[in-house]
Amino acid sequence: MASMEIESIEVRSATDADLPALVALWEAAGLTRPWNDPAEDIAFARRGPASDVLVGTSEGRIVASVMVGHDGHRGAVYYVSADPALRAQGLGRRIMAAAEDWLRERGVWKLNLMVRRGNEAATGFYAALGYAQDEVVVMSKRLREG
Repeated sequence: MASMEIESIEVRSATDADLPALVALWEAAGLTRPWNDPAEDIAFARRGPASDVLVGTSEGRIVASVMVGHDGHRGAVYYVSADPALRAQGLGRRIMAAAEDWLRERGVWKLNLMVRRGNEAATGFYAALGYAQDEVVVMSKRLREG
């Protein structure tokens, strides 16, 4: 799709009708992985009272998104995306601001996020937004095969 100038976006919660466009955006942005079903991730986040998927739209088209939630103590974001054809127009900054507002409205005072090792573009983006690296090690364990 040809690049277009984005003046403003409307941010709202994702709906069922957004699923195909949202998954396509995540794929175009390089966020999906074979071991995570994006449709299942979206449904899981939308189902809980402490999480949501926000979409930024322009002229009825999804141009940015973020999965946001909290565990009662800290907030987190995942799948932060902007349409690759529309990068460098502030979409990432605007969708992150919406995620931060969503968390603030729920009384959350700190947001944690993870960036894959070697993704300097993402770490630079978040640093420009005021995020800093903490001295922590992130550990995980898969609780189901997939």
